[in-house]
Amino acid sequence: MRKLVLLGLVGLAAQLVDGSLGMAYGVTSTTLLLVTGTAPAAASAAVHLAEIGTTLASGAAHWRFGNVDWRVIGRIALPGAVGAFAGATFLSSLSTEAARPLMAGILLALGVYILVRFTAWGTPQHRLGTPLRRRFLAPLGVVAGFVDATGGGGWGPVATPALLATGRMEPRKVVGSVDTSEFLVAVAASGGFLLGLGSAGIQFDVVAALLLGGLIAAPIAAWLVRHIPGRILGSLVGGVIILTNTRTILNGFDVSSSARTALYLLIVLVWAGAVAWSLRGHRLEQAALAQRQRDVVGSEAA
Repeated sequence: MRKLVLLGLVGLAAQLVDGSLGMAYGVTSTTLLLVTGTAPAAASAAVHLAEIGTTLASGAAHWRFGNVDWRVIGRIALPGAVGAFAGATFLSSLSTEAARPLMAGILLALGVYILVRFTAWGTPQHRLGTPLRRRFLAPLGVVAGFVDATGGGGWGPVATPALLATGRMEPRKVVGSVDTSEFLVAVAASGGFLLGLGSAGIQFDVVAALLLGGLIAAPIAAWLVRHIPGRILGSLVGGVIILTNTRTILNGFDVSSSARTALYLLIVLVWAGAVAWSLRGHRLEQAALAQRQRDVVGSEAA
């Protein structure tokens, strides 16, 4: 019973992060399940079954708060489902541990880029609203879906930084669209795991605990992403990507615990400084905007 309560709290915390930043529900939940001794395929299966409910609730909440771009969802969700189904059936019989360091390195580079871009220059405005092409979104969906199913999480860490890096969508709409499209990805991955493992290989009590926690957190997270400034949200996302994938890379090498701790502490300090800088930049931007509005009102009154 204590384990199920803990998993429920993990589901709640993971959905708060995922719904606010567009990633990390699967990574957080799967990591804990693996620590408890759950087999990789069974852990990923449980998380994806829970995500059917959490992503549906999260998508509805994001739609309610205007955080969704349906054109992007239409072009990325179905390819993502295809990739997720293929990844789930693949993982049911084969491990993908060897591919994780390479993928983590790519994501780490994207995370550094996003952290620097949003911290130093804020939300890019000159390309916002420019349509994203299907030839970019469809391959992205296939790759993100495959990684998500084989890694127990990865739809957000792959899709969110790639969409943010284009500079063509507001961060809150990137998060909302990625979360909403993940519903089809979770359905397809679950179907693949049920086909490969059978229902006997899935712990449905774990699924229920993760689902309950996620359902409670979904509307709260959608409200948060609506009210977090884009510049700050971009810095937060970049830090999550860097920290998560640094850990994945270090797990593939014989690195002492003291060295790991020092590196994690350095990353957290840089990340905190970046968020503080973004907050300062946002306040200056708001002050400048308010001053321009006062100048316009003054000139009209004159």
